[in-house]
Amino acid sequence: MVSGPPGLSRRPRPRRIIAVGGGKGGIGKSMVSANLGVALAQSGANVLLVDVDLGGANLHTCLGVGQPNATLSDFLRRNKAQLEEVIVPTGVPRLSLIAGAQDALDAANLKYAQKQKLLRTLMGTSADYLILDLGAGTSFNTIDFFILADHGVLVMLPEPTSVENAYRFAKAAFFRKLQQVESQYGIEDLVEDALTTREGALRTLHDVLAQARRKDPVIADRLERELSAFRIRLIVNQARTDADLSVGASVAAAWKKFFGIEMDVLGAIRYDDEAWRAVRKRKPVLIERPDSAAATAIQVIATRILTLDGSPQRSTP
Repeated sequence: MVSGPPGLSRRPRPRRIIAVGGGKGGIGKSMVSANLGVALAQSGANVLLVDVDLGGANLHTCLGVGQPNATLSDFLRRNKAQLEEVIVPTGVPRLSLIAGAQDALDAANLKYAQKQKLLRTLMGTSADYLILDLGAGTSFNTIDFFILADHGVLVMLPEPTSVENAYRFAKAAFFRKLQQVESQYGIEDLVEDALTTREGALRTLHDVLAQARRKDPVIADRLERELSAFRIRLIVNQARTDADLSVGASVAAAWKKFFGIEMDVLGAIRYDDEAWRAVRKRKPVLIERPDSAAATAIQVIATRILTLDGSPQRSTP
């Protein structure tokens, strides 16, 4: 488990944090978050879903929850003193929600102090799983939540544009991670060079590690171990063909070849009219049609996460 931001490592925190991100909107990120929350809750874990897609929040709709009276913005703006005051039940046993609905127009532009307050408070909650449904894109606010998580889950479609956006998201996450540890390893100059657009600048994590190794092989080994521990986990959504099912493995192999970093594939979810109908009914497909292909795939993905984490603590229904 990651230690969290400086000064927070000793605080109580959720057993596992899952952050669900994506390079662009419209890829089913919130559908995956909602149904993954249902699957983990059905496994016996206490789960808290948080809609961090401020400015574009709709996770409550995916769960069939009406417009909440209080949202994450009320906590951030101090209209509610305690996070517990904005947590609402979802109707699914052991699954709760912090909605982001009815946000102000500037809600997506979190100030630094607001982000730190939110991080501190979220890491102090007692859920077995905290699932963050992130906004699309590669803003610092989104990426910071992503790299905080134990499981950074990247959702993509099996289409060239979506694959490109996924690469861009993954690269942004790793270079943000490098920025956070650059002073610890004395590589500020290498990271600055990698982030420039000039001709001859460092382009990949491979390049950064190679240069770091020339400076200090011991430091470079430590840096490589730290970066290797940060593994992005892919989910391919709306796979329409058998070939689409293998897109995740191809992306992971290419990532390893060009960047020298492992990427895990959690699974693929086939395109399923039942999932589409469930969204239209504002219901999780795991509740509406648990026997459907999409629901089965999400259950398999949830089982893989539970396996990665070992045997979860079973909660009393």
